[in-house]
Amino acid sequence: MNAKYFYLHTIGCQMNVYDSEQIAIRLATLGCEQTASMDRADLIIVNTCTVRAKAEQKAFSLLGRLARMKRNKRRLIIGVGGCVAQQEGQKILERMPCIDFVFGTQAIDRLPGMIQQIEARRCRIVDVHMDEAPDMPEFLAGTQAESQVSKFVTIMRGCDNYCAYCVVPFVRGRETSREPQSILREIRALVENGVREVTLLGQNVNSYGKKQNLDMFPELLARINEIEGLLRIRFTTSHPKDLSSNLIAAFRDLDKLCPHIHLPVQSGSNRVLKRMNRKYTKEQYLDKVAKLRDTCSEIAITSDMIVGFPGETEADFEQTLELVKTVEYDGLFAFQYSDRPRAPSVELPHKISEPLKRERLQTLLDLQEKFTRRKNKVLVGSTQLILTDGLSKKQVSGEPESTGQALQWMGRTITNKIVNFYMDELPADTESLSGKLIGVRIDKAFSHSLFGKAINAEPSAGRLKGVENYAA
Repeated sequence: MNAKYFYLHTIGCQMNVYDSEQIAIRLATLGCEQTASMDRADLIIVNTCTVRAKAEQKAFSLLGRLARMKRNKRRLIIGVGGCVAQQEGQKILERMPCIDFVFGTQAIDRLPGMIQQIEARRCRIVDVHMDEAPDMPEFLAGTQAESQVSKFVTIMRGCDNYCAYCVVPFVRGRETSREPQSILREIRALVENGVREVTLLGQNVNSYGKKQNLDMFPELLARINEIEGLLRIRFTTSHPKDLSSNLIAAFRDLDKLCPHIHLPVQSGSNRVLKRMNRKYTKEQYLDKVAKLRDTCSEIAITSDMIVGFPGETEADFEQTLELVKTVEYDGLFAFQYSDRPRAPSVELPHKISEPLKRERLQTLLDLQEKFTRRKNKVLVGSTQLILTDGLSKKQVSGEPESTGQALQWMGRTITNKIVNFYMDELPADTESLSGKLIGVRIDKAFSHSLFGKAINAEPSAGRLKGVENYAA
């Protein structure tokens, strides 16, 4: 391979992050080294997202900047992958002469061959071929230059739900699950390389295995739970209509499964939910939330919400606010509706004006902020078991001056809350803290994080779930 260094820019969801890791592993097999410097790169790949208009606009804005860079570096190879690539295909080459290749969401395995062709023939390539029922490739674990504590693992791809606002079935294909043994092999390899937490990814993990008569999702979780050296398991995303009683019970029965579920509701109005083709009612959703909390009282619940869906009335929006008040989410990802190519909702009448969508979004975010802060403040004074990711990315304001510590670490609670913390006595090897479970007393609560002091850097073994109370 002529290119010595590649730069990878990822836009979008966790699935794209995972796909980018797979891209990097495949490029490494060609002898190309990843760089954090765009200026140093001989090959630049932009992995794109088209779920919302803003993400697509961000991708084309970056590609415009890369076009200027290529005028000064003629041998630079630029590629576009991901959902925008799958959606637009040949149109990207026509719109942007600086682009050398476009590859879709099912073409990652074919990427090395494309690049070799381009280097040999200086051609331009589009590969957005999709199989109706593709086999899931054997994903590669690879090795990381830096030890990582937590990693994403894709267990399925595509979607069969066809929600009215969503393009995923069109850009990622029909739902397909990986073989359980392939998933287990990947996770074991990651654990051998120092990973202590995995997040299982799928557009709807709750329906894992159903089409191919594989293990059901709760059974897969139970098998992963037995992997020695793995400390924590998370997953996303769950479709409410497929949340089974067995999966709810897994939060009680599996000691490594973190008590946090992301359960997107999208709207609190049954009328809007029907127009969205979500296949459940508000009442059914609330019933499943109640069962989750009855089974696992400490469970944290987060969700997605779309405001301004075509035809959403003020009464519909008020029902959404009431649902948020009823559930009291730990966190909420809320977005303004935007038309997406090929999504059925493009054709729906009674579109909501942009100013009204912005107003409703802000009202919703302000409401959720109260619940997020309240739930975080409840933890002040408690001791939480934190899986340490490494050094904190930023210094938390208000750190007690008496500690005299310049270093802070960052990790997450079992309920997925970010915690920045310090300790009075630094260990001899600070890097050894990464991947360790540490008892941290929570002293301060902020909107999106917690802050505290490590009171036990070597907690005793025991059940990983629940709040651990160590003596200071």
